[in-house]
Amino acid sequence: MIPLCVLGPSGRMGAQVATLALASSELRLCSAADRAGSAIVGSRIAGSDVVVGDDLQGALSQAKVYIDFTTPASTASAARIAAKQGCAAVVGTTGLDAEAESALDELARVAPVLVAANFSPGVALLLHLAELAARALGPAYDLEVLELHHRNKVDAPSGTALALGKALAKGRDLDFQAALQSARTGQVGPRKDNEIGMFAIRGGDIIGEHTAFLIGAEERIEISHKAQRRSVFASGALRAASWLAERAPGRYTMTDLLGF
Repeated sequence: MIPLCVLGPSGRMGAQVATLALASSELRLCSAADRAGSAIVGSRIAGSDVVVGDDLQGALSQAKVYIDFTTPASTASAARIAAKQGCAAVVGTTGLDAEAESALDELARVAPVLVAANFSPGVALLLHLAELAARALGPAYDLEVLELHHRNKVDAPSGTALALGKALAKGRDLDFQAALQSARTGQVGPRKDNEIGMFAIRGGDIIGEHTAFLIGAEERIEISHKAQRRSVFASGALRAASWLAERAPGRYTMTDLLGF
């Protein structure tokens, strides 16, 4: 079995990954690490003998692959340590900054790295279909993205929404940052031809919903994904870890995993 380290088990996603890993037939949870001062440092992962520590180097040294749902700063630190050990990385941290991306690029020179805003296989398919649709329908169809999440989500737009916008932009051969329109208020004038509108709704306990709109003069196409259980993201990350552990060094995506 492949030895696995989970980073950030105090978080919602990290906790689910650790729990589901215990039932895996391909992965063996061998270590877990959290931030210094975390209330769970020193405690065991329920149902296992794994004690949560705050020593990243020690935790990663035991593993062949690690799963990281933490913060950009923590992701950068883990990647720099993993690069010295050749440990593969599955990263679901969102809002990665230039420092984190640089550290992951360095790691990818010596180990396989898979970064995804969303580990749902259905979302990977959503991104693929959105790109195909944007390419097939062409500039006669306006592109918009709508995402819905629970009231406690701290970032907007979501990482998945941004990935969806980038997929649409790729299909249309647009510069995503130049096309992005994340707010419309007041006298904004007519919609520009090459805009990609992106809007966020927050409320209640919505796990995550994303829709790409391709709107023409006579018809509208909607490509949607709705998560029914949060565990889909954790199980997807574990599937990615099993697959990634045997890959050559480099950067990978969920598209690579699913073979699109």
